[in-house]
Amino acid sequence: MIQVIVLNGGSSAGKSEIVRQLQAVLPQPWLAFGVDSLLEAMPHSMRESDSGIEFAPDGGVSVGPEFMALQSAWMEGVAAMARAGARVIIDDVFLGGAATQQRWQRVLDGLDVLWVGVMCDSAIAAERERSRGDRIEGMAVAQAKVVHEGVVYDLRVDTTRTESLDCAKVIADHVRKSGERADGSSATP
Repeated sequence: MIQVIVLNGGSSAGKSEIVRQLQAVLPQPWLAFGVDSLLEAMPHSMRESDSGIEFAPDGGVSVGPEFMALQSAWMEGVAAMARAGARVIIDDVFLGGAATQQRWQRVLDGLDVLWVGVMCDSAIAAERERSRGDRIEGMAVAQAKVVHEGVVYDLRVDTTRTESLDCAKVIADHVRKSGERADGSSATP
């Protein structure tokens, strides 16, 4: 039975809306944790230091050792909640591609995880970015491909022309099927 759903995709790909829709269509309650809320929880000084996180005017993102340490602690905390019995959806941007997935794999070891790639054409993501007005222009294009490099998924959804609700239903269907035994009965009592 899937305990954790990890959504990975570039900025403005539609991950956050898929998470909201997933929470609405999944039959049990799922907690959602996103990299955006991690950033909001960090002190503003983390954005003014080479050891924190820096957003370049062209949309590039670089992270330093203090950011990595806090992110590691956050990841461990999210994994601990799943181990304690909470169903968890993670909304992340794998800036390091496969290396970021490997970090998650280490902390989620022993849990049943569904890895979902949220794909979106970079031009569409860039248009969403412009219309949102709360992102640095260029992030969507810079991240559209790099976040997927070397990452292995169980499932991919594409928000280029598919609504978030429809993507969420595909993911939810996969979660439901993972909870069924071969004879069609439920895997949980």
